Order: sequence, then structure tokens, then C-alpha cells
Amino acid sequence: MLQVKHLTLTHRRDLRVLVDDFSFVLNPGDKAVIIGEEGNGKSTLLQWIADPQRVEGYCQWTGSLAGEPGTMGYLAQDLTAEELARSIYDFCAACPAFFDLTPKELGEIARQLRFPAEEFYGDRPVSTLSGGERIKLQLGRLLFRQPQALLLDEPSSDVDLETLTWLEGFISSFSGIVLFISHDEALIEAAANVVLHIEHPREGKPPRCTIRRLDYRTYTGLREDAIVDQTRQARKEREEYEKKMSKYRRIQQSVEHAQAVISRQDPATARLLKKKMHAVQSMGRRFDREAERMTQLPEVEQAIFVRFPEEVRVPAGKCVLDLRLDRLEAGERLLAKNVRLYVRGGEKVGILGANGAGKTTLLRHIQRELLCRRDLQAAYMSQDYAETLPLDQTPIDFLAPEGDAASQTRARTYLGSLRYARQEMVHPIRELSGGQKAKLLLAKMSLDGVNVLILDEPTRNFSPISGPKVRQGFAEYGGTIISVSHDRKFLSQVCTALYRLTADGLSPVEQEALWE
Repeated sequence: MLQVKHLTLTHRRDLRVLVDDFSFVLNPGDKAVIIGEEGNGKSTLLQWIADPQRVEGYCQWTGSLAGEPGTMGYLAQDLTAEELARSIYDFCAACPAFFDLTPKELGEIARQLRFPAEEFYGDRPVSTLSGGERIKLQLGRLLFRQPQALLLDEPSSDVDLETLTWLEGFISSFSGIVLFISHDEALIEAAANVVLHIEHPREGKPPRCTIRRLDYRTYTGLREDAIVDQTRQARKEREEYEKKMSKYRRIQQSVEHAQAVISRQDPATARLLKKKMHAVQSMGRRFDREAERMTQLPEVEQAIFVRFPEEVRVPAGKCVLDLRLDRLEAGERLLAKNVRLYVRGGEKVGILGANGAGKTTLLRHIQRELLCRRDLQAAYMSQDYAETLPLDQTPIDFLAPEGDAASQTRARTYLGSLRYARQEMVHPIRELSGGQKAKLLLAKMSLDGVNVLILDEPTRNFSPISGPKVRQGFAEYGGTIISVSHDRKFLSQVCTALYRLTADGLSPVEQEALWE
């Protein structure tokens, strides 16, 4: 059992409360997903559970971890430079439990992971592994210790569709507790049976933390229904209240007018009007009490909405890309041959493939070709946001380089619509979360009115709550999109054409194949 009691997490720099007096219990068999917008404290909560010292440098806390969770295995979002430089064997040897395993036990772990057992003794640098292989290797090192609980921070990042499908089964079949963070809605829908939701409904208000023992679809459906019902009831009560108040104000004004014009020679009428005014004031106090008891409009954290100018278009018949590569190479390594891709205006192309197939290399080649075109206005979103973001600037400076008041006001308004806190607007970009950086790049593309988007895993850092709105924005975009993605919902709901990259080039993919 893993039990958190009355946990409050507060960011040291801004004194922003990330989690407020949150208590919950997880039992063996629980597969709990932590959801919430970027910057809400999901990773901080997971790190604190793994080891409070992980957050000590930037966060203060009260509360405790109780129960008997046993051995916990924590998977971080990223490997350190030191870990990447190690051989696979040295990476495994860093866990003392590795040497206590029998060949049979090690073979069973390898079977669970679908990872060759002999690789655990290999001398390949970890940096040469694909994203999926790295995730399996990290999970393997956790399993060496036979943990009763797994804490997984974005295990679905940078993995291909085959690995995602495997990961769904791995999480579902693990006999202990799994507490994980993911932005992949399909993975969450398939694996989670408990939802922990961290919301920051309004700046300056305490966060709201919710736990529900429901699958993700049921949770979001019930949540949306409750929001709609509460909003409808609150608005109905306010309409009825306003009708009563309108009538009350007319009566009050009438009595006040009569009192103002009554003659001093008519004391009887004056006394009647005074009594009537007392009755009116009593009515007003009763209405005030009614107002206090009215259903409140729901305070919920709204999903972000990525929007692009409606006037952005590329003529449907225009050739955006006519790519012909005999060889796609990374250094001296041949990744694919005979790569052909023709893209017209308005098309939304999705490129998928196994980890290490060369998708990002291909996209970099495409962006070099399109960014220099004068007849198009193209923009590129890399997986590594540092490639295109000035990390020492603030978001406002980045979106309003002119520095005038009107540009800065527009930037603040746009950032506010993307749920940036006021403090985040003036922090250096390097201090922002991955999701906030992604939103900043999309905001820049929107404000610049670009008509060709070249995107490498564009949805990888957006919360599942915001995912549907983000996909809607891309689907309604009037320009052309060329994207690499493993997000099955993005590929199926946004892309009009899909291609798989293999060693033999690009081949068309049917939508149904995404879910096989």
C-alpha cells in the first residue's frame, strides 16, 4: 500500500502552491495516472513520492508518506549525460541487485520487456539505443530490484507505436502499484484504472487535487457532464434571481420616490411608506441570503486552445514539397533509400515508423528545404525546443520582440489564453516546462501567420485534458502540416495522409493500422 497524507508542495521561488493538503491511498493492482496541465506539479509529486530530496532544491513541503509501499522504482523523464555515455552493462551494473539475479530471473525480466537478455551484458553505449530500447532498459533496471511500486514519469515519450502497445500491456499486467504520468491519451485509456487530477483553476486560488477510481474515459465523461450540469443550474438560478432583483429594484425605487415627494402634512401616508420600506429592505436581505445559497459556477481548469488565423491558407493545387532522396543518411549510416514524398497545399501528412528509422533526420531535411522557400512561410518545431527557442529570453520578449506596449499586451493576452501564469510570462524560457515551451512555439507560429508547419512530435508535451483542443486547432488549421508523430489520436484525427518510414522509403498507411 502507498499512502500519502496531507501533502502540500510549494514552489520556493514563487511561493506557488502546487499541491494542497492532498491525501490518497493506492493498493496493489492500482494503475494510477497523474493528469493536469503543464507546470501544475505532476512530476514534482512523483519525484517527492520517490524521494523528497529530489525536489528539495526548488520545493518545500509538509505531509508524509505512510503505508508500506515496499521497494519503489522511479523512472525519470530523461537520462543524464553520464548515464547516456555508459555502456549497457555499466548502466545495469549501477544497480547492485543486478548481480543477485540468476540467469533464469534475468531471462524472465528480458521476456517481460521483450528485450534480448544478452544485451544486459552488452558494451553498446546507452546513447545509441532507440527511444523504445532506452525505456525498456530503464524499466529492466527497475525490475532488477523486484519493486512493489513503479513510478513512471513520461514512459511513453519518444517511443514508437509498437513500444507504446507493449507498454500498455506491461503497465496493465504489473502486479504491484503503478503511478505514472503520460500525455498519450490512448495509453492512459488502455492502462489506467485510477485518475489523480491536479488542477489550478484560477491564479491566486489554491489548487484542487482529485482522485477517482475510474478509467480515464469514464472520469472525463463524468467530469464534463458534471461541469455542464452545474453550469446550467448556476445560470438558471442566476436568471431567476435577476428577474426577482429587477422586480425588487422597481419596488424599491417606487417607494423611495414616494417618500421623497410625500408632503409633511400627510404623516399617515409617511408612516405607511416607512413600513413598506422596511418590508422592501427585509425582502432585499432575503434575496442576499438566496444569492449566498445559489449554485456556484464551476471553477475548473480550462483546456488550452491552440488557434491559428483563419486567413492562413495554401492553395489546394500548390506543390508544397516534391521530395526525392535516393539515400537518407545520418553520418555514414544509411537509414532509408528511395524516399519519395509529394505534398500539396492543405494536406496534413503524418510520418511514423520504428525508433531509429530516421524520421527526425527526414524531417530536418524537409525543414531545410522549405524554410528557404520564398513562396511559403514555413516554421519548424523540433523535439529539442532549445534548437528554436532563445532560452534566456522571457516568453513576452520572444513573442513581442518590437518591445512596444501594443505588442506586449497582445503577447500577454495570447499567453494568458494558453494558461501561462503571470510569473511564467516573465521567467526565462529555460525555466519553463516542456509543455509551456511547446505552447510558446505554437503561439509564435500563430502570431507570425505561417502557412506550413513542420512538426516533430508536436503533442508530446500537452496534457490529455488539453489534447482534444490542441488536435482541434491543428485539424482546423488552413495551411499544410508535415509531422512526425507517435500520437495515435493526432495521426487519426488531424492527418489526411499517413506514411511509414522504413529502410525502403515511405509507404502509405491506412488509419486502421494505427490501432492494430
